[in-house]
Amino acid sequence: MEELLKEFNVFLKNKRLSENTLESYVRDIKNFLMYLEENNLDYKNIKKSNIIAYFLNMQKRGRATSSISRSLAAIRSFYRMLYKKSLIQSDPTLEIETPKIEKKLPSILSLEEIEMLLAMPKGEDFKAIRDKAMLEVLYASGIRVSEIINLNVDDVNLKLGYLRCNGSKERIIPLGKIALQSLEKYMTLRDKLLAGKEEKALFVNNKGERMTRQGFWKILKYYANLANIQKEITPNIIRHSFAAHLIENGADLKSLQELLGHSDISTTQIYAELYKYKIGEVYKKSHPRA
Repeated sequence: MEELLKEFNVFLKNKRLSENTLESYVRDIKNFLMYLEENNLDYKNIKKSNIIAYFLNMQKRGRATSSISRSLAAIRSFYRMLYKKSLIQSDPTLEIETPKIEKKLPSILSLEEIEMLLAMPKGEDFKAIRDKAMLEVLYASGIRVSEIINLNVDDVNLKLGYLRCNGSKERIIPLGKIALQSLEKYMTLRDKLLAGKEEKALFVNNKGERMTRQGFWKILKYYANLANIQKEITPNIIRHSFAAHLIENGADLKSLQELLGHSDISTTQIYAELYKYKIGEVYKKSHPRA
């Protein structure tokens, strides 16, 4: 199984998927292959009905429609790989319909909650200044957590005021004045900490090593608790808030699509729906005859 998963991983890397999607697809196929093994089924000789049975099993275990839909996308990619390698004669996923997913509006923070969060890192020590810079950049750019920890010093241009994000889709993202000021202050301290060490990473821990995903999550959770915001706060919620606040202030969907790195504008349209919902809520609360 491990060799097969490695092959699938290589196959997916050529598709220019995001790191999160790639990891999810490999995990989905691992679960699928384990299910087939438990039911004495050979992945090379299964039928459409076997795959549907697997999805019904997922449903019984309480898996969300979105998880089942993503799993189907992973299985489709898996069998496309097998077919290209001539390991199977026909693709059993061709006639399976993707389950309809109910649109779920993303959770966001209000502008006031964002301001509270960004004000939490205080002090002139390395950690406080680095944390302030990371949070400001996250909200100013709307990039993913995997993208922010993978930023290198060369990806930032303080003079022209932008960063280059090398995620699933390379893009140039402008940064606002406060984010740039925070970054400039942090980078001065970073250079002192590293003192000649060859480290490309923009954001580093106290040891001078690239910040990890887990490390960033802990930082965000710490300041969310400190701000006493009574909502779940994740890097993705900051990304959603960035997008929703831009739409609220007049940004067009095409520009937002470019900033977020979405390959399909339909993914970006969810933020327009969110804004419509917010307008409706404001109307209900404000109009005397609502």
